[in-house]
Amino acid sequence: MAVKTHTWISLWFLITTPIIMWDVGYCFMRPRSMAGGDLHWIWEPYSIYQNLYGIPALEEGNGFTNAQSLMNVIETLLNVLYLYLAHVSEWPPATLIGFTSAALTLAKTVLYWAQEYYCNYCTTGQNDWRTLIVYWILPNGFWIVVPAFIVYVLGQDLCAQLTFADKFAKAVTADKKR
Repeated sequence: MAVKTHTWISLWFLITTPIIMWDVGYCFMRPRSMAGGDLHWIWEPYSIYQNLYGIPALEEGNGFTNAQSLMNVIETLLNVLYLYLAHVSEWPPATLIGFTSAALTLAKTVLYWAQEYYCNYCTTGQNDWRTLIVYWILPNGFWIVVPAFIVYVLGQDLCAQLTFADKFAKAVTADKKR
């Protein structure tokens, strides 16, 4: 059975790879990547996020940001692996790699939101609603919605592959009994 690919999923994995790695670099290079740091010029657009929730987490020694960045590295490696296995090697189980990566992204982003809820909005609570919606809820919500759709679509593809494999195995078994 050939690998079933979806252009929009492949584009998501391809386009988000440099974005995620840029974010990982910012997080791993703090405080040098923050305003006032010698590497801040690379991450200049992050100034607004630094003021929204970056400084309190850094000052408190909160490791969650870098822990989620490490997960970003793993997810990105899986995204690239999916692209290679699906489009270059045309390996049918590539679907499982893409599904797993999207499920990790979805779970990690939900965890990111849950962390804020359970710490009483400890890193975002100082913001007004407009700022919170424009700079935190909408951008981060995107990382819930798209991976959720990917999980759904690739989950359907996995079910179809498993159903096909099961029917094929039963047909072979029945044929051998004859």
